[in-house]
Amino acid sequence: MQVQPVPTLAIGNKLYSSWSMRPWLVLRHFGIPFKEEFVRLRLPDTRAHALRFSPTGLVPAYVQGELRAWESLAIIQTAAEANPTLPIWPKDPVARAHARSIAAEMHAGFSDLRSACPMNLGKRFATRDRGQKVQADVDRIVAMWTECRRRFGQGGPFLFGAFTAADAMYAPVVSRFQTYGIPVPPVVRAYMDAVQALPAYQEWTAAALEEPWVIPQSEVEESPVLVMRKRSEPNLPDVTA
Repeated sequence: MQVQPVPTLAIGNKLYSSWSMRPWLVLRHFGIPFKEEFVRLRLPDTRAHALRFSPTGLVPAYVQGELRAWESLAIIQTAAEANPTLPIWPKDPVARAHARSIAAEMHAGFSDLRSACPMNLGKRFATRDRGQKVQADVDRIVAMWTECRRRFGQGGPFLFGAFTAADAMYAPVVSRFQTYGIPVPPVVRAYMDAVQALPAYQEWTAAALEEPWVIPQSEVEESPVLVMRKRSEPNLPDVTA
């Protein structure tokens, strides 16, 4: 029997790359071995670097021999199929269908929230009105999380009790709600606290705060009330002697 190589997960800057965070959390939380390939975003050679792993020139991407998957949800599903004994999705078919549906809704939607509140793990901003479209996205997410906790959340603090791929898909939204001071009801705050306490989430965040690079296109024109990063520098191309 041929031994498969350890898969490679190509990801972008941990401070900003919400799509990279999603499959990384799944692989790390469930103990699936992988090699991490870092692709710095918004540099002249970013696309060329990413094309080594993904036909779109974007990250994340997952490579294992001839197998390639790109797009966060496709990577997560590929990992789930390769590890069928792991509870990456809920085992109950009703809960599993619900989890897959809300994961797909995240993948395809909430563009107003994502645009107005890009993921930035290194800053905190004051609570303020961010417009009706953003609030509509927030309201839908709050309703979704509340329903999941009510219907499926017995036995643990996550959407379906134990941590699943659905939580990984919404982890960057948890970070956005935290970063931009989005008001939420207690049941949602408790869920957010559980996600942020997850060891894999904390590992990702700690690494993100060590990154020195600033990507202006991923920053909002707003003064933060708190900056957690130790150092920062413009996202300039690397220069070697």
